[in-house]
Amino acid sequence: MSGWSNGGSNVSYTSFLLVGFPGLQESRALLVLPFLSLYLVIISANALVIHTVAAQRSLHQPMYLLIALLLAVNICAATTVVPAMLFSLSTRFNRVSLPRCLLQMFCIYFLIVFDCNILLVMALDRYVAICYPLHYSEIVTGQLLAGLVGVAAARSTCIVAPVVALASRVRFCRSDVIHHFACEHMALMKLSCGDISLNKTVGLTVRIFNRVLDMLLLGASYSRIIHAAFRISSGQARSKALNTCGSHLLVIFTVYSSTISSSIVYRVARTASQNVHNLLSAFYLLLPCLVHPVIYGARAKEIRQHLLSLFQRAQLQVPTEKPQSLPSYRELPA
Repeated sequence: MSGWSNGGSNVSYTSFLLVGFPGLQESRALLVLPFLSLYLVIISANALVIHTVAAQRSLHQPMYLLIALLLAVNICAATTVVPAMLFSLSTRFNRVSLPRCLLQMFCIYFLIVFDCNILLVMALDRYVAICYPLHYSEIVTGQLLAGLVGVAAARSTCIVAPVVALASRVRFCRSDVIHHFACEHMALMKLSCGDISLNKTVGLTVRIFNRVLDMLLLGASYSRIIHAAFRISSGQARSKALNTCGSHLLVIFTVYSSTISSSIVYRVARTASQNVHNLLSAFYLLLPCLVHPVIYGARAKEIRQHLLSLFQRAQLQVPTEKPQSLPSYRELPA
């Protein structure tokens, strides 16, 4: 039974039932295998690249450490959503309390924003490496890198916390069923019975301001980086710099295109079913987690070489059984 918070006339649900795909009640179990397979691939691919960076001392450099941090955030983001979704799909029951729902909401949006902020730190790292190569080791120290990551985490918290704090003050009395696989902000706000114009305004303003500012900073950084890269006299060094920037730009494109397209479709295609919107939400949450290790594993030369050597060593360690020779006629028992 769902909980109630009754303060006179201010009645509000305190627990909710997550229904990920309401139009597929009879065939929800069929979604378990695809999402489970996708989750296992995400965990394995990201963990493999992280292990490669951690195990190879030659990759203990700021750029590769930031890549490993980005992939660790991908694992956390997928783990925040997919296990609860699989439990809901397999058991047809996933009731969550309001504090736990708000915690999941904070974690989802914090990890998304933190992911984008890490990309900003990576852009700054590449800017110093390409525009000031002789002073790179003096400028980008371990202490500076830790400070920048701390600033990225603090900025992510400051962006997400007001949205979640405002959501915690809303009364939810329309229903206790969230038609989503996670505690997504707008899915929860649909259950409110009061004025949520402030919540919508703050949420939209924060999202637009954050996206526009990030894109301006990234555009300014990479325009300077590309301009400096083309001025490098050595063709090999220029090619390496452009290839590294290309990998980062591909990752940036997957992150921002998925989030922006999901927001546009959510507001434009209002006639689409809830299942379609939920699939789009899963798309923008999980696609970057799946694509990032593929991009860095395939395009980053140092990571690719270490991955290939890791696979070759694994193949050499697989024991091969020699075919047993048949006994000769002299060895046969009489």
